[in-house]
Amino acid sequence: MELGYTLSSEEHGPARLVELAAKAEDVGFDFVSISDHYHPWLSEQGHASFVWGVLGAISRATSRIGVGVGVTCPIIRVHPAIVAHAAATTACLLPGRFTLGLGTGEALNEHITGQRWPPADVRLEMLEEAIGIIRQLWTGDNINHHGRHYTVEDARIFDHLSDPVPIVVSAFGPQAAALAARCGDGIWATGPGKTFADYEHAGGRGQRWTQLTMCWARSRDEGVQTAFRYWRNTAVPGQLSQDLPTVFHFEQATSIVTKDMVADSVPCGPDPAPILESIEKARQAGADHIYLHQIGPDQDGFFDFYQSQLRPALQSGVGSGSR
Repeated sequence: MELGYTLSSEEHGPARLVELAAKAEDVGFDFVSISDHYHPWLSEQGHASFVWGVLGAISRATSRIGVGVGVTCPIIRVHPAIVAHAAATTACLLPGRFTLGLGTGEALNEHITGQRWPPADVRLEMLEEAIGIIRQLWTGDNINHHGRHYTVEDARIFDHLSDPVPIVVSAFGPQAAALAARCGDGIWATGPGKTFADYEHAGGRGQRWTQLTMCWARSRDEGVQTAFRYWRNTAVPGQLSQDLPTVFHFEQATSIVTKDMVADSVPCGPDPAPILESIEKARQAGADHIYLHQIGPDQDGFFDFYQSQLRPALQSGVGSGSR
């Protein structure tokens, strides 16, 4: 099992994300996962930088830690040929350290160019075609593609690695899990148990990534307050979170969310036990890449907590099996 740290592009500006990536490497995390959004979910979160620029800076600020994009949508806002180009360049800057997460995205980020937001089954079809284009372009050959959703004419990527970048596909149901098994080198999931089972049933044998959201704080009440302020969107259910188009709509949808609802779904406070329990459940469900999302501005306090309490407990096998 590899343990990672979330670079939350929605909560931190670009320079801070680079600092946090370097700090995550310093304290011993195996990898970082950085989100790719055009907008945050809530205005309180306050950020949404261009991920490919941040990744270039992270490549210069770190030397060891793995880096994954969790996840990029290559179907509407950015053409798959451009994603292939951006990812190939990033892989050259992070040789052997880069993983590309791909998914069908959210209307919140993808509607901005004015294109139609298609239904879920069409988005999956588009994603499968996009992954095929990306893999073709990574060969370094001159590519022409005239498909149902995309056209590529005389495109060739000159700067790329001989070893292809792993593609981990985000999935929230059996159809997406089957696509990940067909087209990906792994699966990215929340609520991993059922999704990982669907992936395995479809023949998937690759990496299994999942995020665990938490809020370390000096008291449970402080943690709940912080989680509620910055991450109450966690209570917005699956398909709704894919289809709401603006920050304003997310703020309307979360107006009925209570602190108790957030507290029930997110470990909050100074006690490592609930976090260790969450890690162990994810590990038992089959996750081999588990990364921790610390909600809110106090990332330095979380890193101290990780070094002094969480990492020693993980290394000794307390509550999470052995790493």
